[in-house]
Amino acid sequence: MIDPIYFPQPIQPSPRQSPSKAPEKPVGGTSPFARILEDKLPAQGVKFSQHALERLKARGINLSETDMKKLEHAVDDVAQKGGRDSLVLMGDAALVVSVKNRTVVTAMDKTQMAGNVFTNIDSAVIF
Repeated sequence: MIDPIYFPQPIQPSPRQSPSKAPEKPVGGTSPFARILEDKLPAQGVKFSQHALERLKARGINLSETDMKKLEHAVDDVAQKGGRDSLVLMGDAALVVSVKNRTVVTAMDKTQMAGNVFTNIDSAVIF
């Protein structure tokens, strides 16, 4: 007797079931390709939020061109090490920076730093 050959039919989803979707991969610089691409792209400047601009003005904090280059370098270093939100201490100023957005979120001077607790940061850079 010859055994019959069975050709399985593809499974069809019923009208009530939706086809399963593969989990989405997180977007970001986790793959080697993404890290290499980020290294090759020209560095972006650092922006200031409206809140940070108001704090800089109210507290009389002036950043020179040299300070801005140091700040950009600090943000680049933190980004390479995987930081997301960083405290950057520059002389008499403290800046909280969103590394992902390359944006200074807030700023304070030496008098506001004393006794202050910095939360929601995962890194710090001191110049």
